[in-house]
Order: sequence, then structure tokens, then C-alpha cells
Amino acid sequence: MNALADRLNTLRRRLSSGAGRADWRLHGPDGLSSRLLILTVLFTVAVWLLIMGPSAASFHERWLTDRLQAAELASVGVEALPYNAVDDDTAEQLLRIGGVSAVAISDQGVLRQLLRAPDLPRTPDFIDLRRSSLAARLWDPVKTLFGAPDRSIRVRDEPRYRTGDFIDVVAPAQPLKLELRTFLLNGLLVSLGISLVAGALLYAGLSFLVLQPLRRVTRSIEGFAADPETVAPTPSDRQDEIGRVERELARMQDEVRQSLRARSRLVALGEAVAKINHDLRNMLTSAQMASERLADSADPQVAKAMPRLERALGRAAALTRNVLDYGKSEEPAPVLVRIPLASAVAAAGEDAGLERGGVRLVRTIPARFAVQADSDQLHRILVNLMRNARQAIEGDPTRGARRGQGMVRVTAEAEGEAVLIRIADDGPGIPPRLSGRLFEPFVSGKSSDGTGLGLTISRELAANHGGDLRLVDTGPAGTVFELKLPV
Repeated sequence: MNALADRLNTLRRRLSSGAGRADWRLHGPDGLSSRLLILTVLFTVAVWLLIMGPSAASFHERWLTDRLQAAELASVGVEALPYNAVDDDTAEQLLRIGGVSAVAISDQGVLRQLLRAPDLPRTPDFIDLRRSSLAARLWDPVKTLFGAPDRSIRVRDEPRYRTGDFIDVVAPAQPLKLELRTFLLNGLLVSLGISLVAGALLYAGLSFLVLQPLRRVTRSIEGFAADPETVAPTPSDRQDEIGRVERELARMQDEVRQSLRARSRLVALGEAVAKINHDLRNMLTSAQMASERLADSADPQVAKAMPRLERALGRAAALTRNVLDYGKSEEPAPVLVRIPLASAVAAAGEDAGLERGGVRLVRTIPARFAVQADSDQLHRILVNLMRNARQAIEGDPTRGARRGQGMVRVTAEAEGEAVLIRIADDGPGIPPRLSGRLFEPFVSGKSSDGTGLGLTISRELAANHGGDLRLVDTGPAGTVFELKLPV
């Protein structure tokens, strides 16, 4: 008993372990060919059932009809002979030739017993062929096949060879059961042979037309995954869906292969740009330190040139910083905190150069309005949008003819499960040739300042929060951007 318990515990552990499950999966019909074979067998069995059900019902009814007709012909022959020409024993033998044990005729409402039934062990099952439904005809062979050996059937139908209302016969069901079983067995063998041939032909056709091409496609995908530089086999010239899949797969592999080659070149180029940016930032740091010393010079020419030099150095430093930021593989995941939006907008406006004496900031934000965002990433988004707006207003050639120095308006509202922050300016708008490509890298609406990376980085930061940044409207009246952040 202990040994048996130990073996059962070992078997239970194997079945519950991952290795045991893997063994079961290994022997299961995981392949498409095995599943197709199983489906073919199931469909064949279903077709056989659909064919043999009505055939068995027809055979069952025909057997009963033959017994009725044989009994009816025998009764006509007995009654047609002269009186006392056939004794009672001979008449009984004639009536039993048809395989029945009782015969009754109803004529004008009078029932006559031509052959009296012997004592039966059970009441016969009654079948009226005149009013038999389809469901009953299909169910009668099943009852006969699985019925008891001493079962009898009482059958009623209209007479064909004599006058009368109906004819009743009682016949034992065992001979019908044996003949029906032989009929189904023969039908099964014939149907099985036909189904095997048809199923084999169907499986072979599907294997040639579908399975083999799919195996080629699978091998091509696996080979490409192992080594993308491996040249894929030439796709077939089939015009069906399989051929289209092969050609589209070959085209996609070529595109991915070219993209991987271009990516490898870009990686090498990015490393070179990173090194150049590093050295350039060191040079710019030295230049900025030198400019700070020159700022103390009393020479008026030097003092006059210093603002331009500082702006040039600032733009160069911003260029290197933006290129390095854009070259990052991905931004860090945002650390969401509750941020009062009014204070965040004020801090971003100050860093973006918005001031009372120049382009001013106007906030239309509800009191105590807060958002859930990463403070550093939200600050970078707002600074980029406000700085772009300020530079667009300051670069407007018609600025002097307008009233005031320009304005950047920030509004916010909650809409469902999102917070919408709109940054609008009254600048000249974005040229139509650039508005559709504004979020692409290195696309800038300014002629000299900027790198064209600020909006690209800002949209990536917004997507990092699960939100979005889009251009709502632009034109001579100004530009409106919308930042959407989830609540």
C-alpha cells in the first residue's frame, strides 16, 4: 500500500509540473495537418450520420410495408378459395408466411381477426404508417436496434389489394432488428470506404494547396527571424491568397531588411553625432566663459556685439541639448504627482521668456485646478510651446502695426476622463506647407532659430503620459495647440 501511494504521489507531481504539461502538449494535435485530419474524420462521420439516418428509416418502413403486403395477399388468397377448400391449419400457415403473428382487417367499421395473435410477453409497439411523422420515422429504427429481443410491432396501413378501412398486423421485431443491423453494417462499410477515399483526396488536395505553402511561409519567417540578412526564397506566382501572402511577406522582409541596414547606419551616425555634440558643448562652454569676461570690457563696440554673441551661443547650446534629447532611445517613465496647473504655467512662462514688457502670459485657469503629471516633463512641454509662440510673435514682420506686444493665452478644462490644456497665441500662424509636418523631426516654422525638435519631443512626452499633443488651429489670427492628459 505504501509503495502504491508513493507511485500515485509521483504521478500526481509529474502531471502538475510544467514538464508533465509540456509532454501532454507535445503529443497533442498541435499541428495544422493533424487538426485538418481530425476535422476531415469528424465531417466524414457527420455526413455518414446524415445519410444513414434517413436510409435506416426508409429500410425500416419498407420492411414493415412488405410484411403488411404479404399478410394482405395471403388473406386475399385464403378468402378467395371456396368454402372448406383450405382447412384452418393451412390458412394459418399461409398467413404466417409473411412473418407475422396476427392479422386483422377493418371493413366498414367491423374488425375481423384473420389470424389471432398468440400470448405475447409484452404489449406490441404501435406504428401507424398512414399518419407517421418524420421524427417518428427517424426514431423507430433506433427503438428497434436497442429494443428487447421479445419486442413486437403492431403495424397499421391502408389495404392495397382488397377493400377495407385498414389492415393490422403484428410482427416480431427481432428479425427486423437483425436485418436492420446487417443493412447498417453494410452501409457503414460502403460509406466508410467512400469517405476514406474522399477524405484522403480532400486531405491530399488541401495539403498540396494549403499546408505545403504555409510550411514554406513558416520556414521563411523562422529563417528571417534567425538571420534577417538571409535571402528569402522566391515567392510563387500563385494568384490566390497564399500567393499574395508569399509576395507580401517577401516585400515586407525586404523593407525590414533595408530598415535594419538604415538603422545600423543611423546608430553609427548617432554615436558620431553624440561625440561631436560632446566636444561642441565643451567648446561652447569655453566660449561662454570667454564672453562673460568680454562683457566687462569698456569698449563700446564689444558691448554692442555681446548680445548677438550671447544669443548665438545660446542657440548653439540649445541645438546640442535638443539633439541629444531627441537621440535618447526613450524617455523615462513619468513620475505622476498632483501639480497645481497655474503655478506650473507661471514657471514655464518665465523660462520661456514671457514678461510684462514683451510678449505677455495670460492664464485662464480655474482656481485650484491641478493635473496628474511628471513635473519635469510637463514643464518641458509647456516651455517648448510657449517659447515657440513667443518666437513666432517676435518674428512677425507686422508686429509693429499691431496693438500691444503680443500675448500667449493658456486655458484649461476637464472633459470626461481627460484634462485639456490649450496654448493659444496671436502670432502670424504657421505656413500651410509646414502645418501638416509640424511634429516631424527637424521641421521648424522659423527660418533661423530652433532645431525643429521641440514639438517632436513634446508630443513624445505627452504620449509618455498616455495623452496627446495636437495642432488645433492656425492662421493669421494666431495658433492654438491642445495638450491632452488623462485624469
